[in-house]
Amino acid sequence: MLTILFDGIAYGMLLFVLACGLSLTLGLMNFVNLAHGAFAMAGGYVTVILMNRYGISFYWCLPAAFLVSALAGAILERTLYRHLYGVSHLDQVLFSIGLVFMSIAAVDYSMGGQQQMIDLPPLLRGRFEFLGIGIGRYRLFIIVLCAVLTVALQLALTRTRFGSQLRAAVDDGRVARGLGINVSVIFALTFALGSGLAGLGGALGVDLLGLDPNFPLKFLIYFMIVVTVGGTSSITGPFIAALLLGIADVAGKYYVPQLGSFIIYAVMIVMLILRPYGLFAREGGR
Repeated sequence: MLTILFDGIAYGMLLFVLACGLSLTLGLMNFVNLAHGAFAMAGGYVTVILMNRYGISFYWCLPAAFLVSALAGAILERTLYRHLYGVSHLDQVLFSIGLVFMSIAAVDYSMGGQQQMIDLPPLLRGRFEFLGIGIGRYRLFIIVLCAVLTVALQLALTRTRFGSQLRAAVDDGRVARGLGINVSVIFALTFALGSGLAGLGGALGVDLLGLDPNFPLKFLIYFMIVVTVGGTSSITGPFIAALLLGIADVAGKYYVPQLGSFIIYAVMIVMLILRPYGLFAREGGR
């Protein structure tokens, strides 16, 4: 049971890193970006290409996946997304889901439709026993790295000048501009950060989740569940939601395998009945 709990925490941590970028764009910028999974897929394929074709270490592939995905997000935000901030959510959904299908077709054409594999460094392979708990080395690495990222992200949004400027730009962009805040640059940096975190999550998930051209559609519902259950008013909500859903999914597939992924949807339904605005959202909030 403790081993399953540990694996569920690792899975939940990975889900949070994959979904927290969507939480930033949806919760802070009020933009529905269903193409978020495409940036995660980009980070995964950057890792696959660098490792399998050029023999670059997995550890160096992680920052490369973050930077490439962040750069792609910044470019798309400057050229495409910025024109959709003021339109309805339906238009944003239709536009971003169109980008998803375009990315799937492009990756399938250029990389093929087969499942991609990587060889983890020897230090991250295998398991070891600690107090009777079977701990996977790679899952432990994911937990530690994602925990550090979570703390850094929370501090950046709540304790830094950038976080204050972002909240001001979201609350009232006109007043923020009057105070000298470059709202356009703030939104571009936020979008790039969310895309980069998605790319990093995609790189970390190649070995654990698998990678193929259908990745953005396969895990889109998981991203949406994490953000919906956690709420969009803070980072804490999606973090707790990702842990709960990760543990429930792993435990359900182990103890009740015949139900498959139904467990995670059941947990979502129960949580939304109890907390329809999300775990840490105020009533009446978005």
